[in-house]
Amino acid sequence: MEEEKRKELRSKLELVKKLKRAESEARRKAINEREPFKGLQIRPTSSLFDEKGKKEPGEDNWSGFGFDIHPHVTFTASFILIIFIALTLIFPEQAELLFNQALDVITESAGWFLVLVANVFIVAAVAFALGKFGNIKIGGKNAQPEFSKVGWYAMLLSAGMGIGLLFWSVGEPISHLNKPSPMFEVTPGSAEAVSASMVTTYFHWGIHPWAIYAVVGLGLAFFAYNRGLPLTIRSIFYPLIGNRIYGIWGNIIDIFSVLATLTGLATSLGLGVSQVNAGLNFLLGIEISPTVQVLLIAGITLLATISVMLGLDGGVKRLSEINMILAGIFLLFILIFGPTVYILGGFTQNMGYYAANFLELSLWTETFKDTNWQGGWTVFYWAWWISWSPFVGMFIARISKGRTVREFVLGVMLFPTLISFLWMASFGGTALYLQTNGIADLISAVEADVSIALFAMIEHLPLTSLLALVGVTLVTVFFITSSDSGSLVVDHLTSGGKLDSPVPQRVFWAIMEGVIAATLLVGGGLVALQTASIITGLPFALILLLIVYSLYAGLKEEYEIEEIVKDKLREVEEKHLLNQAIASVVKEEALEDEANNS
Repeated sequence: MEEEKRKELRSKLELVKKLKRAESEARRKAINEREPFKGLQIRPTSSLFDEKGKKEPGEDNWSGFGFDIHPHVTFTASFILIIFIALTLIFPEQAELLFNQALDVITESAGWFLVLVANVFIVAAVAFALGKFGNIKIGGKNAQPEFSKVGWYAMLLSAGMGIGLLFWSVGEPISHLNKPSPMFEVTPGSAEAVSASMVTTYFHWGIHPWAIYAVVGLGLAFFAYNRGLPLTIRSIFYPLIGNRIYGIWGNIIDIFSVLATLTGLATSLGLGVSQVNAGLNFLLGIEISPTVQVLLIAGITLLATISVMLGLDGGVKRLSEINMILAGIFLLFILIFGPTVYILGGFTQNMGYYAANFLELSLWTETFKDTNWQGGWTVFYWAWWISWSPFVGMFIARISKGRTVREFVLGVMLFPTLISFLWMASFGGTALYLQTNGIADLISAVEADVSIALFAMIEHLPLTSLLALVGVTLVTVFFITSSDSGSLVVDHLTSGGKLDSPVPQRVFWAIMEGVIAATLLVGGGLVALQTASIITGLPFALILLLIVYSLYAGLKEEYEIEEIVKDKLREVEEKHLLNQAIASVVKEEALEDEANNS
């Protein structure tokens, strides 16, 4: 018996050795004999597996004075931002006029393009998750997640949309109730307008933005963790331009990424600080003004700087988890003390209405209406999400090692979407209930200043002052986590993809984010914030379209190599088992012959 066990163990060890040798040989052969990828590729011989000409993250960096930066990306992006800040502050009236004109021109002429691009990302994300690439693991087959699922989801929500959900959760449904989307052709304030307002809000905060984040995040994670390329947007283009990602083309891509990230962040931070100002006005009577908001940005940016110094685990991760607990308590309070049945019924019904109208909502471009309603809503949102995508995508990539493509995409798209729906149904539903039943005049509050909408609603709920304090705290902490996460992402982009850049460098970018947000508020308020997102989001949308194609090329090559390796391992195992079976039969026949002869 013991002898048989030893033989079985020796057989398994022999099989393991054969499989390791076979895997190494099969992988090398598959890579060397692969079919060259052509498509849009500038250099058709490029492959993800070519080592010649590759560079380590940060290899071209300049170090000094507490910084470790890629000079071309950092200095160019900083120069553009400084010129923009200076001109906006020197000529505020002209800047405000320019922002208004730019917003009108872009939304009227290019809105259809942004609508179309957003849908391309949904198709791509679903195809990657549910197709043959779904089982590819980020970081390789042996990689393990660095964070628990609870921590992962908390960071997704906190970095993704925290400030926006608070800012628009009351203001947007009430705005749509008063001025419904022309697509629905309903009377303002009617029961039909109530449904249309919530479905429109679901649409703007649903699958579309998270599909954009999922594709960008997946591209960054795959090329960084599976192929060892720098954690920057340029790396996703390796299948298309090869080692040119280290040259001028890669620099241009990362410069656009930095500008898009900072303006997207500035939009969120600007919205957040205006809501903090509104909350302090509600609680303490502090004046709502650009001066107060600039001072608030300075103070909260200082807190964000402290979070930056504590690092990812000590700072943003802990703050994200605390904030999500606080947000969950806030949500439960609204559910319990608000119109509970109305909220839950609306949550369910509006999801059905959203699903039923999904295609029309997704592709409607206002072409046959003599209006530009979409310019201030859908087009702005899509441009905002696109400009946010390097930030959120890179942050998600940074925390998602060890998850499969399917788990990554479905987790990023579905969980935050459902939570966003529940949040909007709770806060927006409560606001609509108060408005339509004549309990509160929230329409007037939103028309006066959308940033006060949340506090105008909770004035009609129990524990008003405590809720207002919780709201201000939530927005403030979301500001800190967004600034912290954003500085981490911009730091990666401006340091050639290094993950361990000096703390002073991240502090610099955290301060820069605050300065840009303050500049936009001084230069035109909400319109300036919207325009900044659209101006950077529109050209960046073209880059994102190429990302879809390049990511497909990378995943396809990875999948084909792994399939060849699997086939070879299966062949080796079958051959090993066959040899073992033949040896066993030969041995048995020999024993039988020996027995017969005796």
